[in-house]
This record gives sequence, C-alpha cells and structure tokens, in this order.
Amino acid sequence: MTTAIHRRVRALQQGSDPTYLARLKSGWFVMGDPQVIAGYCLLLPDPVVPDLNALSYDVRNQFLGDMAACGDVLRDVMGAVRINYAMFGNVEPALHAHLFPRRLDEPADCVTAQPWALDWSAAPIFDSAKHRPLMERLQRAVLTHLPGASI
Repeated sequence: MTTAIHRRVRALQQGSDPTYLARLKSGWFVMGDPQVIAGYCLLLPDPVVPDLNALSYDVRNQFLGDMAACGDVLRDVMGAVRINYAMFGNVEPALHAHLFPRRLDEPADCVTAQPWALDWSAAPIFDSAKHRPLMERLQRAVLTHLPGASI
C-alpha cells in the first residue's frame, strides 16, 4: 500500500520536500501543512512501517526517543508549555507522529481543544519563504537536542 506518508518519505529521500527540517536516526522531522497550530511538525519513520508495533524494540525506542527530542526542540523554540503528541494511522495506515507545541498565548477557544477540533481549512498553509526563519531556528535546535541528526 502506498500512502501519503510513503510519498512524502520518498520526496524527502529525493530532497524535494520543502517542509524538511532534519534527518534523524529514525526518520524525518518535517513541518506540518497546514500550520493549524504554529510550529506543528511531524516525525516520519524511514523506512515507513504500518504502525509503531511493527518496529523492533530498539528501532521503536529510537523513534519514540527522537519524537520526544523533537518535542524538546519545539518546546524550546516555540516557548511551548507542553507538546501534544498523536499517532493514529487510521486515515493514513503508516506510522507517523504529529507534534503540536501548545502555548499560553493561544486564543481562549483553542487552549483546551485537541488539534483535530480546530478548523484545519482556515489554518495557514505551509509556505517555505514565510516559514524559513522558524525552520532555521528549529534546525539549529535540532543540532543541540538530537546528536547524529543532519540538516
């Protein structure tokens, strides 16, 4: 089965995905599109697998460790008070982790909302020129938090 996750990982491998932040031991750290919450990112495994339980113990721990370290990056760069993590795979049956930095300055109606309750159609679309300064800050932080990562 080929999913959007498979296609996106293929684009990352070919160097043609503009949302690219870093190559990690377990996969790819990328910006989300749309930016439903400022700084929304994903971690995509490489190779793509159906779900977390399809990974061996060591590879699973690497993926989860990379995910938490990406959360550290988002927390520090975005000034987040917490990171919401999500892995479902119901629509795209391929492992991928969503990371949402949550901040105190969010609109009151968003503070307690889970990300899928937000209006994704009204969210800013990822724009490589507009988001370049944030991407560069995230990339610098990746080098601090994720030894072995490449930008």
